Amino acid sequence: MTFSILSRDGETGELGCAAATGNLAVGAWVLRAEAEVGVVATQGRAVSVIWGTQAMQALARGRTAQQVVQQVVGADRNAAARQLLVLDAAGNAAGWSGADNPDVKGHDPAPGLAVAGNWLANERVLPAMKRAFAGTRGEMAARLLAALAAAAAAGGDARGTRSAALQVVSAQHPPLDLRIDDSATPVADLMALYHLTRQAEYREFLSRLPTLSRPQRR
Repeated sequence: MTFSILSRDGETGELGCAAATGNLAVGAWVLRAEAEVGVVATQGRAVSVIWGTQAMQALARGRTAQQVVQQVVGADRNAAARQLLVLDAAGNAAGWSGADNPDVKGHDPAPGLAVAGNWLANERVLPAMKRAFAGTRGEMAARLLAALAAAAAAGGDARGTRSAALQVVSAQHPPLDLRIDDSATPVADLMALYHLTRQAEYREFLSRLPTLSRPQRR
């Protein structure tokens, strides 16, 4: 159904997340990100966007990733149909995979990096994401995209992949929020869109925008 990855740069505090699914508009349903707060992926057989809102609000109040998962999951009597992955601003990660989600399912949280998925083609998908992220150099966005590509190559969503999305946030840079809502090749299309953001004209535009660390920039 969906595979996702959350990450934090230990040196800069930059946060990122990416996901792909066999359904429409994964970016709208699954990913939440806010600089200096955290990143969240909410997914599953009966995905709850309410979980995403609740998780981000709890992170903003200073809850750790584990506390957020316990709070959000514990308040929902139908949590067994959902999956949640949380990475807080300090790099702590936690997750939940409800028993009613289709197999193959699971989550693997670690300091600064977490992956999750359900209705996966096989058990190789999540490890492939982690290996690709760790083995790729460059900007966080490029590393997240490498992880999505590796997951898809390992089998990805058992139904195929129809949409993909990416977010990167930090205090030092404007947010990057890219989405492919419906495509036969969403991960490749998302990579192409990312490469457009690296063109000189667009980079010059970004360099003038306000950020949390430089709010008066113009």
